[in-house]
Amino acid sequence: MTRVVLATRNAHKVLEVQRILAEAAFDLEVVGLDDLPRTPGSDPVPEVAETGSTFAANALLKAHAIAAHTGLPAIADDSGLCVDALNGMPGILSARWSGRHGDDASNLQLVLDQIADIPPERRGAYFVCAAALATPAGAERVVEGRLDGTLVAEPRGTNGFGYDPVFVPDGDRRTTAQLEPAEKDAISHRGRAFRALLPAVSELVPGRAVQGHQDVPPVTEDR
Repeated sequence: MTRVVLATRNAHKVLEVQRILAEAAFDLEVVGLDDLPRTPGSDPVPEVAETGSTFAANALLKAHAIAAHTGLPAIADDSGLCVDALNGMPGILSARWSGRHGDDASNLQLVLDQIADIPPERRGAYFVCAAALATPAGAERVVEGRLDGTLVAEPRGTNGFGYDPVFVPDGDRRTTAQLEPAEKDAISHRGRAFRALLPAVSELVPGRAVQGHQDVPPVTEDR
């Protein structure tokens, strides 16, 4: 079985990507950074600064750095919430919007505070995910997925993470934190991005083949 490293320490993301690739019947072992074996004297896994100006640039930075460090194919994503009333922010700053990286509760509360006076009809927002694959030899692909919706005033649901408890996808009344995992995977920005990345996995990771691959929304960037 071929091992692919997912460039994250977020266990929720690892589980989501494992589910998506399993649905495509890929014979891959997907591991997060915290699952990598450590040997005495080995260099620690680098912390990759997200210095890019776009989701795609940040995803590629992380994928290339982890592929070079591990000698294995690496997948990375950069994702975030873009709020219409905040001129598309927090955007690429979503994970550290409140000032401390990964503080989901504070990030969510800050966004709610910032749109507290915005009427429901103007609370449009969308999730974006850029998913990148890089190989140790330097090959790369990056694609994007998007999910449109609106923000509610109070968090609802416990199944998601990040901004999921306040995001209602278009056509639904539930937040993404109220969806079952399979329901969320089917429509989420991350699900769409990683499904769009499957052909690149098949091409760039030796011996992989897409089985039961389904059409996905148009890819906004692929290079």
